[in-house]
Amino acid sequence: MLIAGVLCVCAAVAAAGFGTWSLSRGRTADTMQLALRAMAPTQLAAAVMLTAGGVVALAAARHTALVVLIVCVAGALGTLATGSWQSARFALAQAAAPAGCGGNCVGCTQSCD
Repeated sequence: MLIAGVLCVCAAVAAAGFGTWSLSRGRTADTMQLALRAMAPTQLAAAVMLTAGGVVALAAARHTALVVLIVCVAGALGTLATGSWQSARFALAQAAAPAGCGGNCVGCTQSCD
């Protein structure tokens, strides 16, 4: 359980690093950068789950640690998968949105050409 706990904590540090890096990037209009930034909360949540699983794997009894470690890793992977899916949907919606007002200048803050 020592190796699994250390690997889990290392994965948590990596996920937290990527999440923090994504949040520290400036806001842009680029769809790819928006999708990466939208993944940051998901990466931070996965880091918390992996940290909890790693700490329990290092501190608890073997059978308890195994169950908690499996649940935490599965939860982190599920969270990342769901966050990736949502981020991709967000990026596709942003890419499909019209660039201008679409001919309706009544409630638009952009200049109509």
